[in-house]
Amino acid sequence: MTILKSLIKWPLMALTVFALSLPAQAQDIGDMSKDELSSLIEQIVEEKIQNLLEDTPKASAAKGRFGAAVEDYLMANPVLLERMSVALQTQAQAAELAQTRDTLMALGDRVHNDPDQVVLGNPDGDVTIIEFFDYNCGYCRQAVGNMLQLLEEDKNVRFILREYPILSQGSADAARIATVVNRNKEIDYLEFHTKLFQSRGQVDKARALEVAVELGMNPVELELAMQDQSVTQAIGRTYQLADALSITSTPNYVIGNEVVRGAENIEGLKRRVANMRECGETSCQ
Repeated sequence: MTILKSLIKWPLMALTVFALSLPAQAQDIGDMSKDELSSLIEQIVEEKIQNLLEDTPKASAAKGRFGAAVEDYLMANPVLLERMSVALQTQAQAAELAQTRDTLMALGDRVHNDPDQVVLGNPDGDVTIIEFFDYNCGYCRQAVGNMLQLLEEDKNVRFILREYPILSQGSADAARIATVVNRNKEIDYLEFHTKLFQSRGQVDKARALEVAVELGMNPVELELAMQDQSVTQAIGRTYQLADALSITSTPNYVIGNEVVRGAENIEGLKRRVANMRECGETSCQ
């Protein structure tokens, strides 16, 4: 009964379709007040529920004048559908944000302090941005420039990069090599990172090895190290974090208690950082 009664809460668009199967109601709703229309809808829904429970012939009633009247009313007042759509979208966004906040709180230290994460900018910065990226993601290539500009202009931002290879085997191999490069404190990871994104064509194992060797790493040792179980575990932790936050594409960002999905231009990043400092949220009311 509880599930069936929830039909009453359907949005108007869904109600239109549903009303076509309700029992005929010999009424003209043109002059009905909002309360009268609501009462009538509730009465018919209750009858429908009862008919379904009793399995009476009424359960298969044909289209009625009520259904046609509701459809006509909505067609004449499309602004109602627009308002309902906006309200539903707002409600869905609020629910997603609440879920994300709960998830981030539950994940705790795993979000900002993984032993294999790449930390750029100010390690003690007052605002932290986490980017999930793939070396073969075109939007991630554009995001590199935005990140570098932000770090150049704002010396109090902590920027974390998480290797999240989801586009190809080449991406996965490059991420493995990048993880090993990041562990070598004598190598400039940021230079490795930017050189890979400046590559023409697909980034794969061969290209990642080439860049790493250019920066002074031993290719034999690097190939052995990239197959180490700890490297698999490091990338696996990023997969787990992304899965928990429903991240399925790149680039995605975690800023404060929110996941910013999709590419973000430099102005957007600056605005979110400023908002974090002003109100502790990426968007201030």
